[in-house]
Amino acid sequence: MRTIAIVAGGNSSEYEISVKSANEVSKTLSARYITYIIMIRGINWYWEDPKGRFHAVDKNDFSLMTDDARIRFDAVFIAIHGTPGEDGLLQGYLDMLEIPYTSCSSFCSALTFNKQACKSYLREYGIPMADSVLINRREVPATSEIISRTGLPCFVKPNASGSSFGVSKVTKEEELSSAIEKAFHESPQVMVEAFMEGREVGCGVVKSGEKTLVLPVTEIISKNDFFDYEAKYTPGRSDEITPADLPVEITDEIQEMSSAVYDILGCNGIVRVDFIIVGTRPFFLEINTVPGMTPESIVPKQAEAAGVALEELYSMVVEDCIRRGVTA
Repeated sequence: MRTIAIVAGGNSSEYEISVKSANEVSKTLSARYITYIIMIRGINWYWEDPKGRFHAVDKNDFSLMTDDARIRFDAVFIAIHGTPGEDGLLQGYLDMLEIPYTSCSSFCSALTFNKQACKSYLREYGIPMADSVLINRREVPATSEIISRTGLPCFVKPNASGSSFGVSKVTKEEELSSAIEKAFHESPQVMVEAFMEGREVGCGVVKSGEKTLVLPVTEIISKNDFFDYEAKYTPGRSDEITPADLPVEITDEIQEMSSAVYDILGCNGIVRVDFIIVGTRPFFLEINTVPGMTPESIVPKQAEAAGVALEELYSMVVEDCIRRGVTA
């Protein structure tokens, strides 16, 4: 039986969600693999045993010393949302140790974690998206200059972060500066993006050397002003309809574009691509390369709607990364 490390925690505001995701993945995979949830928080990397004792990870080779044995892992299932699991840092470390992992490569993870860089990359391939402005802390343009590009309302987002924290919808110019400052708490760069009125949807994609799964589309209807952290993870604060009640041709276009984005970026493992439908046309919002795997999360619900057992889905990416080794 293979031994799998499920890494959780991380150094971002999405720490708690990552831990919930890891626990769900561990429960699902434990029928097929020996699983260890490895917690990462800053320089503290450890496994907590059933007796509540902490065992440090040897970072020289990512092994684990227990009471009577040294544990080495056949693969790593990355369940960290945010840094260092979604931005390429952990992937680079595992590449050097030649340990397979389930998510995108170091380059792909770094690229997709940077929202503006990812949009610029995809724009060259004709993927439609909203206009946006990148802001560095050293040089923040006048609010009037930003709004001349994006208009009002607009969204202010941390540029290199997840999509749950530090995001604001701005409807008045006088709100923009404080929204930008809020986003700077999550990322050294901020993206201000033009608002698009439409229906927000997400589509999960999983590809291996043997199989491609483009999952059903989910429509996200937030009861808050937008799909923020509370709407994502508080029961009753959003309606997530899977499969989305959309015309077949729009669903097909979203699934085809999601699959194309996956291939253009060179993704691996499980990703979710988010769009907003304006009229009948989907516009790319962002890609999540380590999507949540909690009971409230979108991808597990899409898998259920598609008749795909989570045990099969997670095992698929584990076995695929082992086949690929570190050639991602």
